[in-house]
Amino acid sequence: MSDDSTAASADDGVSEPALSQTDRYVILSAAFLGWMFAGVAMSMYLAARPAAQHFLGDDTAGNMEQQVGKWFSWYVCAFLLGAAAGGLFFGWMGDRIGRAKAMGFSILCFSAVTGLSYFVASLEQLVMLRFIACMGIGGMWPNGVALASEAWPSGSRPLLAGLIGTAANVGLAAMGMVDRQFDITPDSWRWVMLLGASPFVLGLLVLVFVPESPSWLKSRGRSTDQATTPSLPMSTVFKPPYVHLTIIGICLGTIPLLGGWGSMNWLMPWADKVGQDAEVSGLQGKTQFIRSTGAILGSLLGGFLANMFGRRSTYFVVSLASLLVGQYIYRYLDPLADSFATWVFVMGFIGTIFFGWLPLYLPELFPTEVRATGTGVTFNFGRILSALGVLGAGGLMLLFDGDYARVGRITSLIYALGMVVILFAPDTSGKRLDE
Repeated sequence: MSDDSTAASADDGVSEPALSQTDRYVILSAAFLGWMFAGVAMSMYLAARPAAQHFLGDDTAGNMEQQVGKWFSWYVCAFLLGAAAGGLFFGWMGDRIGRAKAMGFSILCFSAVTGLSYFVASLEQLVMLRFIACMGIGGMWPNGVALASEAWPSGSRPLLAGLIGTAANVGLAAMGMVDRQFDITPDSWRWVMLLGASPFVLGLLVLVFVPESPSWLKSRGRSTDQATTPSLPMSTVFKPPYVHLTIIGICLGTIPLLGGWGSMNWLMPWADKVGQDAEVSGLQGKTQFIRSTGAILGSLLGGFLANMFGRRSTYFVVSLASLLVGQYIYRYLDPLADSFATWVFVMGFIGTIFFGWLPLYLPELFPTEVRATGTGVTFNFGRILSALGVLGAGGLMLLFDGDYARVGRITSLIYALGMVVILFAPDTSGKRLDE
């Protein structure tokens, strides 16, 4: 990563505050850790199935798996809708009060509320708190991406995109290891929520020590932490000249989100069910760990691949490969198959290249004054559409009598749509964020 710590002079006479190399590494570390712990918070779905079994007890009249599948889909929807709302709100807040402050408040939100979930007395309470906690997860992404992208020179951005994209998968992989070592059961699932509360201190440290984006300060007309220019309303990105970019960004963000949460993540409850039936312990955690290990590599390389082969070409090929791998796993394998782990790794690798691609591409669509809002809207608005898809998957679970493989075969078809949408997206290759 190159160093460029000199202050840039703006045409309007306002100088852009300089960041030292230490400041830049502080920002990158905060963004990486914040999104990594967001991955830990995302992993609370590992406790969703055991929690549903705990609260449902013997009241399912012989259709336990269908009811568990329904509640699992509601739990995932709470994540998607909460993250969408948080992305909109905290993204707008990032453009108003600063990326660093909004990022700190996002971390405090998802960690504190996840910890409160330890005390729930019903599935309804668990889902409600999941929604609120995931507002923080949704807010972490656009502010972390905008802050890191604006703090480092353009030549470093493919690596930054990969690092931030892979951070959540590091957290997901860590939780997979935890689940392998300590089974999450219907009788002991609450302790997982306490792990989700662990980054609360990080949120406080971000608020106190992480420097603000120089580009944001410059756009606000000041070289200090206070801004004098009134913030643009959130609706700005839904009006000309940004509305067409926002719509394209929403579509591009929706495909991998729906593919991940509406298709790929059904691998874990599928493995848990098969493992319980076959009396094989730790199969869910093993599947989570292997998928996340592949995802770490895939998301890390996403920015490099986009930079090397072009934004649009990379997205098209990854959509095609994700479609083929998803269909193969759900049609021809099951969690006890010898090659299942290998193909889960491949699916995790390919399906998460998107999440190294998105942190590079989405900020390039918008200028500084609406970058956090635009990035938050385009990435997180897709979660609303994804939630509808997950609810549909939950309905398919009831229709197909709890057959995870049949559900997966249908939901993985979403990647075919990605091959079409990317044809209408602008090519931002080589674009600087200050252009």
